[in-house]
Amino acid sequence: MDDYPLLNLFWTMLWLFLWIMWFFLLFKVISDIFRDHGMSGWGKAGWLILVLLLPYLGVFIYLIARGPSMAERDAKQMKQSEEAFQAYVRQAAGSGGGGGSADELHKLSVLKDKGDITQAEFDQAKQKLLA
Repeated sequence: MDDYPLLNLFWTMLWLFLWIMWFFLLFKVISDIFRDHGMSGWGKAGWLILVLLLPYLGVFIYLIARGPSMAERDAKQMKQSEEAFQAYVRQAAGSGGGGGSADELHKLSVLKDKGDITQAEFDQAKQKLLA
């Protein structure tokens, strides 16, 4: 390592970082091209060709032309993902998170044993649960 000065190591690491950052930006732009539902197929193909044939210039042009709407699409996708997650949690909690009909039957039997409901009310509620 004596023949590779520290400054050269710094420049090598800087260029490596910039190269990795460039690939991250390129993949972000390509994913945004395909995520945009408002753009036609020909528009997507045109942007993709521009970005792949002239990678640096194409990405910079894309960022200048469509950069602000990239953030809107990201926010919209995050909102949709969050809503889907919340719907899944509500569905999972409602369909078996509390034990389902067996848990409800147990609660009914406890109410009947305490005398809070009569045998007829218990039978009616049991029929509703099992139906």
